[in-house]
Amino acid sequence: MADWDLSVTVEELGSEAPALSISVTSDLHIGGVILKLVEKTQIKRDWSDHALWWEQKQQWLLRTSWTLEKCEIHADASLVFMPQHKPLRLGLPNGATVRLQACFSGPVFRTLLGICRILSEIINALRGAVPHTVALRNQPPYPREINPLTPPPPRVSPVSQACLYNGMPAHFADSPQTEAVYRMLSVPQPAPAPELISKQYRAASVVDKAHINSRWLDSSRSLLQQGVQENGRLWLRFKYSTFYNLEPLYDAVRLAQLYEQARWAVLLEDVDCTEEEMMLFGALQYHISKRSLSEPQTVTSNAAMDDLETALLSLEVKLDGDSNTTLCSMKPTGFDLCRTSRPKRLTLKGYKQYWFKFQDTGISYFKSKEESVGEPIQQIHLKGCEVAPDVNVAGQKFLIRLLIPAPEGMTEVYLRCENEEQYAHWMAACRLASTGRSLADSSFQSEIQSIRSFLAMQKTHGNSSVPAADDAINPHSLVSPRYQKKYKAKQLTQRILEAYQNVAQLSWNDALLRFLQIWQALPDFGLSYVVVRFKGSRKDEVLGIAPNRLIRIDLGVGDVVRTWRYNNMRQWNVNWDIRQVAIEFDGNVNIAFSCVTADCKIVHEFIGGYIFMSTRTKEQGDALNQELFHKLTGGHEAL
Repeated sequence: MADWDLSVTVEELGSEAPALSISVTSDLHIGGVILKLVEKTQIKRDWSDHALWWEQKQQWLLRTSWTLEKCEIHADASLVFMPQHKPLRLGLPNGATVRLQACFSGPVFRTLLGICRILSEIINALRGAVPHTVALRNQPPYPREINPLTPPPPRVSPVSQACLYNGMPAHFADSPQTEAVYRMLSVPQPAPAPELISKQYRAASVVDKAHINSRWLDSSRSLLQQGVQENGRLWLRFKYSTFYNLEPLYDAVRLAQLYEQARWAVLLEDVDCTEEEMMLFGALQYHISKRSLSEPQTVTSNAAMDDLETALLSLEVKLDGDSNTTLCSMKPTGFDLCRTSRPKRLTLKGYKQYWFKFQDTGISYFKSKEESVGEPIQQIHLKGCEVAPDVNVAGQKFLIRLLIPAPEGMTEVYLRCENEEQYAHWMAACRLASTGRSLADSSFQSEIQSIRSFLAMQKTHGNSSVPAADDAINPHSLVSPRYQKKYKAKQLTQRILEAYQNVAQLSWNDALLRFLQIWQALPDFGLSYVVVRFKGSRKDEVLGIAPNRLIRIDLGVGDVVRTWRYNNMRQWNVNWDIRQVAIEFDGNVNIAFSCVTADCKIVHEFIGGYIFMSTRTKEQGDALNQELFHKLTGGHEAL
């Protein structure tokens, strides 16, 4: 074959240096091109991390055995010879910035996998959003540059992971530098200044939230392919709202970062909450801030205590295993008088009183107790349904919202309980039934107790003594701008301290977990919005993507039009030419839509990612099945 000249820019020679011209043939492989480049530069160094980048097609040439002809590279190609690993700045949920060497040539999922193991969760990079930076007073700034940390080994079981040293996971105790990183990542930050909260961007509508979701990076493409440059800044956030295998003893970093992301979601009103819940959030923030100063538990334990924690955890696992073999064989049945409602669009909820019978994983209702021996008015099977609370303790409002799977989507039913005790029992029963467990399950009583404690935290103590106001408390730093404007500082302090009485006895870890539990119980938790246009429709609508379902929302009035659950999904397909998503559900239900505010790849990744998360179990450990994740989220690139 005839020789021809190929022009290649070598980054190591400097930005002002001209491109090198080498003589090649079409049957020369990529590895041969690299060898000729190295010989021509006459620079003696380690070139093993370098690879060729094709600027016109925005792709890496990583298959060194492929020839130039197979890659379709001709004399007009513009190639760059550069390192695959470059500096990258990552903004964490707590406002810290970590600077490390990241791979710019591999898929984002693989690039971030080592970093994400620090938090033991799948996180994706959100580009271009305003960072949630926390301004610190009388505190040294965070280090702007930290060497890459060694990822912890995969965890196989709770017993095998019990490896602590000096009160922290062993992989953080390698050096004083990694210990400092652990302290920075595992301790929540002080409350932000009210001025900072008010200056942060807040989404005013569902459409604004949809535009934010258009900035997630594609996990199957490289950083350089998506326009991220050397020393660029990305923000790490928890993308999938299913927090797998969270254990406070070993996941202090993940727990603290989750808390920071949840706190900012509440302060910036990314999720709606009642005034009562906002005061409880404020009380928990105040309590966590106090505990973080009085409980410096991050590097304070000794080897003996670490061994004791390991032994106790092993004993706990053994006891849990033994308890599974002594399940009660009885099948209790619950009877009670409740009110129910099936709300329709643009109408008020009208409740009718019925006699309810709860048996196994379903409920039946009758007109009266006397008629309960006959045929019910209706039977509702709760397995696979969505159970959500709608509670206001001060207003004596105890509602249970049920989204029940149906062939045409989801049926919405409300159960109205008369008091706290009735609500605790029925809510626990509905939660168990939604997962296929009956009232005979051993966790029924513990579920009731958990709901009682949640209700107790929202109670006010009336005329009982309220703790004296702490001079350090700034109530406007603990609530969203809406309540900063509604109440004066003295009024907010009184309300927050009243709620604080219910959480003052919680430990530091328990307070963090309780904050996350209340956050997860909010109606809008975990919803990611995308503006779409459904096939056959002439107007734009909103698609809400939740961890277990898709929601069709009317853009004009905000009403939920239809809901589809993932466990009823048979298949989904993406037409990459016309950028349209088509989904088939049980019962011959088919939907198709095109995305308006985001690429359809983002919707495809959300659906595939949540289905992937649902396949993870504790028995599998923390080793991720990268091939399965790529198949479910990679789209046409996975093929």
